[in-house]
Amino acid sequence: MRNRVFVSCPLPGSAVARLEREHDVVIGEGPRGVRGDAFARGAATFDAIVSLVTDPIDASLLERAGRVRVVANFAVGYDNIDLAACAARGVTVTNTPGVLTEATADLAFGLLLASARRIAEGDRLVRRGAFDGWRPSFLVGTPVHGATLGVVGLGRIGQAMARRARGFGMRVVYAGRTRAAPEIEKALGAVHVPLDELFERADFVSLHCPLTPETRGLVSRARLGRMKAGAVLVNTARGACVDEAALAEALVAGPLGAAGLDVFEDEPRVNQSLLALENVVMTPHVGSADRSAREAMAATAIDSVLAVLAGQRPAHPVGG
Repeated sequence: MRNRVFVSCPLPGSAVARLEREHDVVIGEGPRGVRGDAFARGAATFDAIVSLVTDPIDASLLERAGRVRVVANFAVGYDNIDLAACAARGVTVTNTPGVLTEATADLAFGLLLASARRIAEGDRLVRRGAFDGWRPSFLVGTPVHGATLGVVGLGRIGQAMARRARGFGMRVVYAGRTRAAPEIEKALGAVHVPLDELFERADFVSLHCPLTPETRGLVSRARLGRMKAGAVLVNTARGACVDEAALAEALVAGPLGAAGLDVFEDEPRVNQSLLALENVVMTPHVGSADRSAREAMAATAIDSVLAVLAGQRPAHPVGG
């Protein structure tokens, strides 16, 4: 039996073509996704949704899309989905863990280096013709080798970040909801510490936690105030984990020296106070944006849809 599947936007790779061989597929309009006309016209006919992190999947949407049996989120995080509303309707929710780990860690460490060594600032200076010659005090940055990295959330991506840090001779401390297994701590040389202590000890803090009620605003004014003078914050998790107004203040008045941000509190809008600062490196939510990772994310999401529509258990269910 052929079902109808809504795919939020065109996806990289051949996974959607594979889905089309078994089911009828409707592809949404670019960034509008479930808010677009293609979804609105066919909402009542869809049996599955492949959603993006920008697609709000809530009770209201599920009311309009009463046939939906599975929502396959093209992401690791699923804070865009009301899990309780899905559970109440018997809708399976899945995500795409594992396949974007290395890509996201690459980007996070790139932001760390760019922020510490003022790479983006130097690039802008050269481009506007303001480089007037070398001098000893010019664009002096923060040392990376031998510094202490604090990882908030030692899951797959947090562990990958810690592995990269070890290659730079960094000491690693971490905090999280649960403590890692002793063999993981040993392999990474990672020391578990309370969250507030992490902010006090680390020269660099990198966020790798999901957005939950507990982590919303986790990087608060109080925790920013605990950080070392010149410390650097990196966020490739979710923007709402950081109080951006407080971050902007800490970047101007201290103690922070710089920040590297791939995600923002109110995407795609960016806090104007941050935009005005030279000591912030910003990228447009591209943590998983290498070709192999994005193609694997698409394949994983489509595999989940195919499994559920065939009456099978998907590989990566979330929320129960």
